[in-house]
Amino acid sequence: MLKIHNPKTVAPPFGKYSHGVKVPAGAEWLYISGQPGVMADGKMAQGIEAQCQWAWKNLLAILADAGMGLDDLVKITVYLTNADDVAAYRNARDAVIGNARPPAATLAVIPRLASPDWLVEIEAIAAK
Repeated sequence: MLKIHNPKTVAPPFGKYSHGVKVPAGAEWLYISGQPGVMADGKMAQGIEAQCQWAWKNLLAILADAGMGLDDLVKITVYLTNADDVAAYRNARDAVIGNARPPAATLAVIPRLASPDWLVEIEAIAAK
């Protein structure tokens, strides 16, 4: 069982994430490569909202393929190419995470991703 660490001596998380997540000995680990907002047919979703939704759909499909789910997420790293898209990303994240245990997380705004069409990329680490 993964354990959340949000000590009272640290400001609370600013959203649906945890400051730390402890993984028990003997857990199986899954490292998920960065997932952009590309649909299953290989086409790019249009707009930040659609790209965020597809990046999360892709990540969830990989978790499911490994026999894991949202509660197995230990850490996510999110890359956006526009600071104005933070709210749209958080809305997509919150819609997916819902009441699941929030993973540790980092969000970075960077000038560009591997493709100029990509607005978001989400990578993750999971353990079960």
